[in-house]
Amino acid sequence: MTSAADTLSAPPPAIGFFERYLSVWVALCIVTGIALGQFMPTVFHAIAAMEVAQVNLPVGVLIWVMIVPMLLKIDFAALGQVRAHARGIGVTLLVNWAVKPFSMALLGWLFIRHVFAPWLPPEQLDSYVAGLILLAAAPCTAMVFVWSQLCRGDPYFTLSQVALNDAIMVVAFAPIVALLLGLSSITVPWDTLLTSVGLYIVVPVILAQLWRKALLRRGQARFDAVVARLGPASISALLLTLVLLFAFQGEAILRQPLVIAMLAVPILIQVVLNSGLAYWLNRRLGVAHCVAGPSALIGASNFFELAVATAISLFGFQSGAALATVVGVLIEVPVMLAVVAVVNRSQAWYGEPASSGR
Repeated sequence: MTSAADTLSAPPPAIGFFERYLSVWVALCIVTGIALGQFMPTVFHAIAAMEVAQVNLPVGVLIWVMIVPMLLKIDFAALGQVRAHARGIGVTLLVNWAVKPFSMALLGWLFIRHVFAPWLPPEQLDSYVAGLILLAAAPCTAMVFVWSQLCRGDPYFTLSQVALNDAIMVVAFAPIVALLLGLSSITVPWDTLLTSVGLYIVVPVILAQLWRKALLRRGQARFDAVVARLGPASISALLLTLVLLFAFQGEAILRQPLVIAMLAVPILIQVVLNSGLAYWLNRRLGVAHCVAGPSALIGASNFFELAVATAISLFGFQSGAALATVVGVLIEVPVMLAVVAVVNRSQAWYGEPASSGR
């Protein structure tokens, strides 16, 4: 069987066409979804009615097509490398699990419940905050490999960090979400939350790892070919899900077009806060720049596919929570590319002694 080192021996592919222009596709999905929702409302109401045990079947299929190809890239054998990057991994774990979800809850409370509250629909305030919490509660799984490559990050660190985060996410996502929703005075639908974790984390992780082993038994070339073919399908499923979501959200957005901009503010602040904190902590601890860069990027990015899926499952297509998670998708690529640029351009500063005060 191919080892993690063999998997990483070749340079990872450059950022793909779909991924590079993800923000453009999301913007087009917003326009398309709103237009279709206005012109064909009965069609989308019929799609919304296709549910089994409160799970929308078309959306459930699309979410699996989104998530499974991304989890297929994760090699849990890389957990054996964790000790080699202990300080960098410690910083990223601190930011991902002890800072990011809680800072987003605070930012959501500040901006959604107070600063922007007069301009937002009062019945959706709790839902918007819940969506922001869901967005921050799970670290990114797939796109961080691209961000790591762009900042010349250590691929072994990136792989081991993502594998560890995914292992933690299986057991920690639901408790963290429940805790923060409770702190935000939002009723936690425990049965739906646990069902979502099972459907969109536990089962996909198991199936993806079984599929991964089966593909690698047929050779690295076969594995790489399947992953390459699945990439566009995963992004396409995400975009189609967004079209459906905005078809339902269209009326609310047309009434208040600035909602998306207001939801983007806490997300942007959270990215700057957490990426900066991880980058600075790594420098203080003497971690190499090739580890500090991806650490900052993993600390700031979100597993938005899971956030969208869970928000829809918990609160529904027409909820403010679903809309808030989609705003994260909308700004993910340009914001993370900006963080990559800062990491690359600050390498000389990073190499100076921390005591220099610069």
